[in-house]
Amino acid sequence: MSKNNVTEKRKLDVLLVAPRGFCAGVERAVLIVEKALEKYGPPIYVRHEIVHNKYVVENLKKKGVIFVEEISEIPHGKRTIFSAHGVSDTVEKEARDRKLPVIDATCPLVTKVHLSAQRHESAGKQIIMIGHRGHAEVEGTTGKVRQDVAIISSKEEVWDLETKDPNNLAYVTQTTLSVDDTRKIIDELRKRFPNISGPSSQDICYATQNRQNAVRLLTDSVDIILVVGAQNSSNSNRLKDLGEEFSTPSYLIDNADAINFSWFDNVKSVGITAGASAPEILVQEVVNSIKKRFDISLKELIDKKEDVRFKLPLEIRS
Repeated sequence: MSKNNVTEKRKLDVLLVAPRGFCAGVERAVLIVEKALEKYGPPIYVRHEIVHNKYVVENLKKKGVIFVEEISEIPHGKRTIFSAHGVSDTVEKEARDRKLPVIDATCPLVTKVHLSAQRHESAGKQIIMIGHRGHAEVEGTTGKVRQDVAIISSKEEVWDLETKDPNNLAYVTQTTLSVDDTRKIIDELRKRFPNISGPSSQDICYATQNRQNAVRLLTDSVDIILVVGAQNSSNSNRLKDLGEEFSTPSYLIDNADAINFSWFDNVKSVGITAGASAPEILVQEVVNSIKKRFDISLKELIDKKEDVRFKLPLEIRS
């Protein structure tokens, strides 16, 4: 084919933002499963998705991991892992009753929320949880205490709360929310209940906040944003929503196959990020897919470097 017949690719600036993708809790959880496979061999049972990402889950299935929703699905005595989202005391008891050797992959930041809720209960406080009903982490946290926990996800719900003693309340938050997500709700809680107890900002997940800060930075530099992450990932959905709040068209995609290239019409620059449970390989596949259609200029925008690492459980370290 002559040079004159070659269609010239349109130029496109691609900006990868960091931090993105796996956080320390997700990295730890996935590594726990992989190390368990090496040490004990398949099958390894995992209650719930280890993290909310289909690619990660399917990859582990191929290696011999069996994912279940209920402990009752696991044969007696089989090696079991609890997901990064954490589980309730009821689930833990059921695992003990079935004599399952358990490795707990709960994110340490989630465990911190569990302990906070238990301290509040021991102090006699009624607990309110800021989070999404039905989310695995919320179910795990509310199941760590004996009382019925009120769950709210908007400031409007604050005024519908029924309390036994408005001066004896405490709140905890879902870790995949961020300071910005919860600030309006917390302000409303404090407005109605001035004596309510709650965590400091340091108790909010650092990774969620960092990824949202990075997206804010990205909105100043690109025409559209692609967020790589699962549709059922809370933090990934929030990244997409945040981009749109800053008037930048944003799209949540599971992988490169989900790209609709009509989004790129009249676009000169695209930003790419990934939710905390999305592996970097999916980001690179998205970049490669774009590269096939456009003459790209690829740069990385680093907002902050993360160096957080969490220890592995003793069962794996030994």
